[in-house]
Amino acid sequence: MASSADNRRFKIFAAADGFVEQHKDAIVAHLRAHSSVAEVVDLGVDKYYSAAAAVARNVISSSSDPALEVRGVVLCGTGAGVTIFANKYPGVYATHCSSVADAVNTRSINACNVLALSGMATPPETAALIADAWLATPFRAPCPASGDAPWPEEVQQFFDVAPQEMAAIPEGPAPAPDPNCAICCLRKGVEFEPVDMMPGGEMRVVRQSPTSAYVRFKAGSVEPAHRHTFGHDLVVIKGKKKVWNLTKNEKYDLVDGDFLFTPAGDVHRVKYLEDTEFFIRWDGHWDIFLQEDLETACNAIDADLGVADSDK
Repeated sequence: MASSADNRRFKIFAAADGFVEQHKDAIVAHLRAHSSVAEVVDLGVDKYYSAAAAVARNVISSSSDPALEVRGVVLCGTGAGVTIFANKYPGVYATHCSSVADAVNTRSINACNVLALSGMATPPETAALIADAWLATPFRAPCPASGDAPWPEEVQQFFDVAPQEMAAIPEGPAPAPDPNCAICCLRKGVEFEPVDMMPGGEMRVVRQSPTSAYVRFKAGSVEPAHRHTFGHDLVVIKGKKKVWNLTKNEKYDLVDGDFLFTPAGDVHRVKYLEDTEFFIRWDGHWDIFLQEDLETACNAIDADLGVADSDK
Protein backbone atom coordinates (compact mmCIF):
# COMPACT_ATOMS: atom_id res chain seq x y z
CA MET A 1 0.00 0.00 0.00
CA ALA A 2 2.76 2.46 0.85
CA SER A 3 4.55 2.13 -2.48
CA SER A 4 1.48 3.24 -4.47
CA ALA A 5 0.96 6.22 -2.19
CA ASP A 6 4.57 7.39 -1.85
CA ASN A 7 4.58 9.41 -5.09
CA ARG A 8 1.29 11.21 -4.47
CA ARG A 9 1.24 14.88 -3.44
CA PHE A 10 -1.80 16.66 -2.04
CA LYS A 11 -3.42 20.08 -1.94
CA ILE A 12 -5.91 20.17 0.92
CA PHE A 13 -8.70 22.65 1.72
CA ALA A 14 -9.76 22.73 5.37
CA ALA A 15 -12.55 24.46 7.33
CA ALA A 16 -14.61 23.99 10.48
CA ASP A 17 -17.42 25.47 12.46
CA GLY A 18 -16.52 27.88 15.23
CA PHE A 19 -17.00 25.35 18.02
CA VAL A 20 -14.01 23.25 16.97
CA GLU A 21 -11.62 25.90 15.66
CA GLN A 22 -8.76 24.65 17.86
CA HIS A 23 -9.17 21.12 16.50
CA LYS A 24 -9.12 22.50 12.96
CA ASP A 25 -5.97 24.50 13.68
CA ALA A 26 -4.29 21.37 15.08
CA ILE A 27 -5.10 19.20 12.07
CA VAL A 28 -4.06 21.99 9.65
CA ALA A 29 -0.69 22.27 11.41
CA HIS A 30 -0.27 18.49 11.25
CA LEU A 31 -1.11 18.35 7.55
CA ARG A 32 1.26 21.22 6.73
CA ALA A 33 4.09 19.23 8.28
CA HIS A 34 3.14 16.05 6.39
CA SER A 35 5.71 14.91 3.83
CA SER A 36 3.11 14.22 1.12
CA VAL A 37 1.16 17.49 1.49
CA ALA A 38 2.28 20.28 -0.83
CA GLU A 39 -0.25 22.88 0.33
CA VAL A 40 -2.99 23.33 2.90
CA VAL A 41 -5.51 26.13 2.33
CA ASP A 42 -7.14 27.06 5.63
CA LEU A 43 -10.60 28.44 4.85
CA GLY A 44 -11.20 29.31 8.50
CA VAL A 45 -14.43 28.86 10.44
CA ASP A 46 -18.08 29.47 9.64
CA LYS A 47 -21.44 27.83 10.31
CA TYR A 48 -20.99 24.11 9.80
CA TYR A 49 -22.93 24.00 6.54
CA SER A 50 -21.10 27.03 5.13
CA ALA A 51 -17.71 25.60 6.12
CA ALA A 52 -18.53 22.28 4.45
CA ALA A 53 -19.83 24.03 1.33
CA ALA A 54 -16.67 26.15 1.05
CA VAL A 55 -14.43 23.08 1.17
CA ALA A 56 -16.62 21.12 -1.24
CA ARG A 57 -16.70 23.95 -3.79
CA ASN A 58 -12.92 24.26 -3.71
CA VAL A 59 -12.36 20.52 -4.02
CA ILE A 60 -14.47 20.24 -7.17
CA SER A 61 -13.49 23.56 -8.76
CA SER A 62 -9.73 23.68 -8.22
CA SER A 63 -7.80 23.55 -11.47
CA SER A 64 -6.49 20.11 -12.19
CA ASP A 65 -2.76 19.74 -11.65
CA PRO A 66 -1.52 16.23 -12.51
CA ALA A 67 1.12 16.57 -9.81
CA LEU A 68 -1.39 17.34 -7.04
CA GLU A 69 -4.45 15.49 -5.78
CA VAL A 70 -7.04 17.87 -4.31
CA ARG A 71 -8.70 16.81 -1.06
CA GLY A 72 -10.71 18.42 1.74
CA VAL A 73 -10.93 18.20 5.53
CA VAL A 74 -14.00 19.45 7.42
CA LEU A 75 -14.77 19.49 11.13
CA CYS A 76 -17.78 20.19 13.31
CA GLY A 77 -18.93 19.01 16.71
CA THR A 78 -20.12 15.58 15.57
CA GLY A 79 -18.66 15.40 12.07
CA ALA A 80 -22.12 14.53 10.77
CA GLY A 81 -23.34 17.98 9.72
CA VAL A 82 -20.29 18.83 7.63
CA THR A 83 -20.51 15.40 5.97
CA ILE A 84 -24.13 15.95 4.97
CA PHE A 85 -23.50 19.34 3.39
CA ALA A 86 -20.21 18.47 1.70
CA ASN A 87 -21.92 15.53 0.00
CA LYS A 88 -24.50 17.83 -1.59
CA TYR A 89 -21.83 18.70 -4.19
CA PRO A 90 -21.45 16.26 -7.11
CA GLY A 91 -17.94 14.89 -7.21
CA VAL A 92 -17.45 15.17 -3.46
CA TYR A 93 -17.30 11.92 -1.49
CA ALA A 94 -17.15 12.90 2.17
CA THR A 95 -16.98 10.44 5.05
CA HIS A 96 -16.98 10.99 8.79
CA CYS A 97 -14.15 8.87 10.21
CA SER A 98 -13.71 8.16 13.91
CA SER A 99 -10.88 5.61 13.59
CA VAL A 100 -7.92 4.74 11.42
CA ALA A 101 -9.84 1.69 10.15
CA ASP A 102 -12.67 3.99 9.01
CA ALA A 103 -10.21 6.09 7.03
CA VAL A 104 -8.54 3.09 5.37
CA ASN A 105 -11.88 1.49 4.51
CA THR A 106 -13.44 4.61 3.02
CA ARG A 107 -10.38 5.41 0.92
CA SER A 108 -10.17 1.82 -0.36
CA ILE A 109 -13.86 1.37 -1.06
CA ASN A 110 -15.33 4.86 -1.61
CA ALA A 111 -12.40 6.90 -2.99
CA CYS A 112 -13.26 9.41 -0.25
CA ASN A 113 -11.85 12.84 -1.11
CA VAL A 114 -13.21 14.83 1.86
CA LEU A 115 -12.44 13.71 5.40
CA ALA A 116 -14.91 14.75 8.11
CA LEU A 117 -13.88 14.72 11.76
CA SER A 118 -15.68 15.21 15.07
CA GLY A 119 -14.26 17.84 17.37
CA MET A 120 -16.21 16.48 20.34
CA ALA A 121 -15.43 12.77 19.99
CA THR A 122 -12.03 12.69 18.30
CA PRO A 123 -9.02 14.27 20.05
CA PRO A 124 -6.38 15.97 17.87
CA GLU A 125 -3.87 13.14 18.29
CA THR A 126 -6.36 10.58 16.98
CA ALA A 127 -7.44 12.94 14.21
CA ALA A 128 -3.82 13.16 13.05
CA LEU A 129 -3.54 9.35 12.84
CA ILE A 130 -6.83 9.18 10.93
CA ALA A 131 -5.61 11.84 8.47
CA ASP A 132 -2.31 10.01 7.96
CA ALA A 133 -4.13 6.78 7.08
CA TRP A 134 -6.55 8.65 4.83
CA LEU A 135 -3.67 10.15 2.87
CA ALA A 136 -1.68 6.93 2.67
CA THR A 137 -4.45 4.63 1.43
CA PRO A 138 -5.10 4.40 -2.32
CA PHE A 139 -8.47 3.53 -3.83
CA ARG A 140 -8.85 -0.30 -4.15
CA ALA A 141 -6.16 -0.97 -1.52
CA PRO A 142 -6.47 -3.90 0.90
CA CYS A 143 -8.23 -2.68 4.03
CA PRO A 144 -9.90 -3.97 7.20
CA ALA A 145 -13.09 -4.61 5.22
CA SER A 146 -11.16 -7.02 2.98
CA GLY A 147 -9.34 -8.62 5.91
CA ASP A 148 -6.27 -6.62 4.83
CA ALA A 149 -5.95 -8.95 1.82
CA PRO A 150 -6.18 -7.98 -1.86
CA TRP A 151 -9.75 -7.63 -3.02
CA PRO A 152 -11.24 -10.55 -5.00
CA GLU A 153 -11.35 -10.15 -8.77
CA GLU A 154 -15.11 -9.52 -8.87
CA VAL A 155 -14.71 -6.65 -6.40
CA GLN A 156 -11.79 -5.24 -8.38
CA GLN A 157 -13.98 -5.30 -11.50
CA PHE A 158 -16.65 -3.40 -9.60
CA PHE A 159 -14.07 -0.81 -8.51
CA ASP A 160 -12.96 -0.37 -12.13
CA VAL A 161 -16.36 1.02 -13.15
CA ALA A 162 -17.48 2.56 -9.84
CA PRO A 163 -15.82 6.02 -10.22
CA GLN A 164 -17.45 6.65 -13.61
CA GLU A 165 -20.82 5.43 -12.37
CA MET A 166 -20.62 7.57 -9.24
CA ALA A 167 -19.72 10.67 -11.25
CA ALA A 168 -22.68 10.10 -13.59
CA ILE A 169 -25.34 9.91 -10.88
CA PRO A 170 -26.26 13.66 -10.91
CA GLU A 171 -26.58 13.60 -14.72
CA GLY A 172 -29.71 12.96 -16.74
CA PRO A 173 -33.05 14.75 -17.03
CA ALA A 174 -34.24 16.79 -14.08
CA PRO A 175 -36.99 15.11 -12.05
CA ALA A 176 -40.53 16.35 -12.51
CA PRO A 177 -41.70 18.84 -9.87
CA ASP A 178 -43.10 17.17 -6.80
CA PRO A 179 -46.77 18.19 -6.49
CA ASN A 180 -46.41 17.89 -2.72
CA CYS A 181 -43.29 20.09 -2.51
CA ALA A 182 -44.06 23.09 -0.30
CA ILE A 183 -41.86 25.45 -2.34
CA CYS A 184 -43.32 24.29 -5.68
CA CYS A 185 -46.85 24.74 -4.32
CA LEU A 186 -45.89 28.17 -3.00
CA ARG A 187 -44.65 29.16 -6.45
CA LYS A 188 -48.03 28.45 -8.11
CA GLY A 189 -50.08 31.57 -8.66
CA VAL A 190 -47.55 33.89 -7.03
CA GLU A 191 -47.94 37.56 -7.95
CA PHE A 192 -44.52 39.17 -7.99
CA GLU A 193 -43.61 42.76 -7.18
CA PRO A 194 -40.70 44.48 -8.97
CA VAL A 195 -37.51 45.14 -7.04
CA ASP A 196 -37.31 48.81 -8.03
CA MET A 197 -33.66 49.37 -7.10
CA MET A 198 -32.55 46.29 -9.07
CA PRO A 199 -33.94 46.18 -12.64
CA GLY A 200 -34.88 42.71 -13.81
CA GLY A 201 -35.77 41.47 -10.33
CA GLU A 202 -39.13 40.53 -8.85
CA MET A 203 -40.04 39.07 -5.48
CA ARG A 204 -42.93 38.00 -3.34
CA VAL A 205 -42.59 38.16 0.44
CA VAL A 206 -44.56 35.28 1.92
CA ARG A 207 -43.72 35.84 5.58
CA GLN A 208 -42.42 38.75 7.64
CA SER A 209 -39.75 38.67 10.40
CA PRO A 210 -38.28 36.14 10.04
CA THR A 211 -38.83 36.86 6.38
CA SER A 212 -39.28 34.34 3.58
CA ALA A 213 -39.60 35.29 -0.07
CA TYR A 214 -39.69 33.81 -3.55
CA VAL A 215 -37.45 35.81 -5.91
CA ARG A 216 -36.72 35.76 -9.62
CA PHE A 217 -34.29 37.70 -11.82
CA LYS A 218 -33.92 37.89 -15.58
CA ALA A 219 -30.69 36.74 -17.22
CA GLY A 220 -28.11 39.56 -17.24
CA SER A 221 -29.58 41.31 -14.19
CA VAL A 222 -27.18 42.63 -11.56
CA GLU A 223 -27.51 43.25 -7.84
CA PRO A 224 -25.07 46.06 -6.97
CA ALA A 225 -22.95 45.59 -3.87
CA HIS A 226 -25.22 45.70 -0.83
CA ARG A 227 -25.69 44.36 2.68
CA HIS A 228 -28.55 43.36 4.98
CA THR A 229 -29.02 43.76 8.72
CA PHE A 230 -29.74 40.04 9.01
CA GLY A 231 -28.11 36.95 7.59
CA HIS A 232 -29.97 35.00 4.95
CA ASP A 233 -30.18 31.50 3.49
CA LEU A 234 -31.13 30.89 -0.12
CA VAL A 235 -31.81 27.85 -2.28
CA VAL A 236 -31.69 28.16 -6.07
CA ILE A 237 -34.81 26.60 -7.58
CA LYS A 238 -33.66 26.98 -11.18
CA GLY A 239 -31.17 29.07 -13.11
CA LYS A 240 -27.59 30.20 -12.63
CA LYS A 241 -26.11 33.09 -10.67
CA LYS A 242 -22.67 34.24 -9.55
CA VAL A 243 -22.20 35.82 -6.12
CA TRP A 244 -19.24 37.90 -4.99
CA ASN A 245 -18.95 38.16 -1.18
CA LEU A 246 -16.82 41.29 -1.03
CA THR A 247 -16.44 41.11 2.74
CA LYS A 248 -14.88 37.65 2.61
CA ASN A 249 -13.33 38.06 -0.86
CA GLU A 250 -15.05 34.87 -2.04
CA LYS A 251 -17.02 33.91 -5.17
CA TYR A 252 -19.78 31.35 -5.57
CA ASP A 253 -21.31 29.88 -8.73
CA LEU A 254 -24.84 28.71 -7.89
CA VAL A 255 -27.13 26.52 -10.02
CA ASP A 256 -30.28 24.44 -9.48
CA GLY A 257 -30.48 23.10 -5.92
CA ASP A 258 -27.45 24.99 -4.57
CA PHE A 259 -27.58 26.52 -1.08
CA LEU A 260 -25.80 29.65 0.17
CA PHE A 261 -25.78 31.39 3.55
CA THR A 262 -24.67 35.03 3.65
CA PRO A 263 -23.92 36.33 7.17
CA ALA A 264 -25.43 39.55 8.48
CA GLY A 265 -23.58 42.63 7.28
CA ASP A 266 -21.54 40.90 4.58
CA VAL A 267 -21.38 43.06 1.44
CA HIS A 268 -22.15 41.06 -1.68
CA ARG A 269 -22.73 41.59 -5.40
CA VAL A 270 -24.66 39.29 -7.77
CA LYS A 271 -24.96 38.66 -11.51
CA TYR A 272 -27.65 36.41 -12.99
CA LEU A 273 -26.23 34.37 -15.86
CA GLU A 274 -29.61 32.78 -16.68
CA ASP A 275 -33.24 33.47 -15.78
CA THR A 276 -33.13 32.45 -12.13
CA GLU A 277 -35.62 31.73 -9.37
CA PHE A 278 -34.73 31.12 -5.73
CA PHE A 279 -36.25 30.89 -2.27
CA ILE A 280 -34.69 33.09 0.41
CA ARG A 281 -35.10 33.45 4.16
CA TRP A 282 -33.83 36.30 6.33
CA ASP A 283 -33.27 35.92 10.07
CA GLY A 284 -35.28 39.11 10.68
CA HIS A 285 -37.18 41.68 8.65
CA TRP A 286 -36.26 42.41 5.04
CA ASP A 287 -34.00 45.39 4.38
CA ILE A 288 -31.24 46.34 1.96
CA PHE A 289 -28.43 48.93 1.98
CA LEU A 290 -26.78 49.65 -1.37
CA GLN A 291 -23.03 50.27 -1.39
CA GLU A 292 -22.67 51.23 -5.07
CA ASP A 293 -24.71 52.18 -8.13
CA LEU A 294 -25.66 49.81 -10.95
CA GLU A 295 -23.08 51.13 -13.43
CA THR A 296 -20.23 50.71 -10.94
CA ALA A 297 -21.39 47.17 -10.20
CA CYS A 298 -21.63 46.23 -13.88
CA ASN A 299 -18.15 47.59 -14.58
CA ALA A 300 -16.68 45.67 -11.64
CA ILE A 301 -18.39 42.44 -12.70
CA ASP A 302 -17.35 42.81 -16.34
CA ALA A 303 -13.75 43.40 -15.27
CA ASP A 304 -13.76 40.36 -13.01
CA LEU A 305 -15.38 38.06 -15.55
CA GLY A 306 -12.96 39.31 -18.19
CA VAL A 307 -10.01 38.25 -16.03
CA ALA A 308 -11.69 34.89 -15.42
CA ASP A 309 -12.23 34.34 -19.15
CA SER A 310 -8.60 35.08 -19.96
CA ASP A 311 -7.46 32.49 -17.46
CA LYS A 312 -9.42 29.65 -19.08
